Amino acid sequence: MSTTELDGQIAIVTGGGLGIGKAVTRALVRRGATVVIAARRLPILQAAADEIMAELGGKVVAVAADTTDTESVLALAERAADVGRVSILVNGAAAPAGLVRDDVANADPEALLADLDTKVVGYFRCVKAVVPLMRAHGYGRIVNIGGLTGRSSHALSGMRNLAIVHMTKVLSDQLGPDGITINTLHPGVVETEHIHELYARNAAAQGVTAAQVEQNFIDRTPIRRVLTADEVADAICFFASPATGGITGESLGIDGGLTRGIFL
Repeated sequence: MSTTELDGQIAIVTGGGLGIGKAVTRALVRRGATVVIAARRLPILQAAADEIMAELGGKVVAVAADTTDTESVLALAERAADVGRVSILVNGAAAPAGLVRDDVANADPEALLADLDTKVVGYFRCVKAVVPLMRAHGYGRIVNIGGLTGRSSHALSGMRNLAIVHMTKVLSDQLGPDGITINTLHPGVVETEHIHELYARNAAAQGVTAAQVEQNFIDRTPIRRVLTADEVADAICFFASPATGGITGESLGIDGGLTRGIFL
């Protein structure tokens, strides 16, 4: 689907070289945005940028950045501002599924701190860096990629996703008067480069095969399949669009109905 709803807009996507982040980059370009993608490994970013531009045209700028480093994030925002007026931030740079999935006896506190620094504080660093750029022209869309572990008791790393929900709500109060919305989307089980690593880890812990783990997820999901990264990207692009000016501070699961809780 190619549209012009984001023509002329500049978007920053952290974690934009792989998985959901790459799908978001592609979807934003399809809608007319210029996208600055950021992560630590420049070769992967540049390969993604080249692939998307060859496929769709448009402009994708690859910038090496470390969201655990404030100066690196500020440099990213400055580079994006050189490209044009920044109006979209998609926060997605984080370890897939989290670094701490062991029980309390085996969980590593330092790994938990790293999880929080990368995803929670890292997201906040990026928000803090781009907000002045958005406030300058009275408009912005910020979308945080969370995760379903923030809505369950499956892993200690899930606390990072719950923290993002809280941050999103707090910042919606602060940024709303400036025309900036901020929302969080929680992807479910999504077909990406990393999902089969998760299947393998769960299989080893449960004493079953990776295929059985995948089938179990499918059987528990009302739509009876794993989601695609493109489906998640389309939802993120909706929240990044001008059409969502009345939606802020919200957290939405994109999980095919996998989460059975009721969240008001």
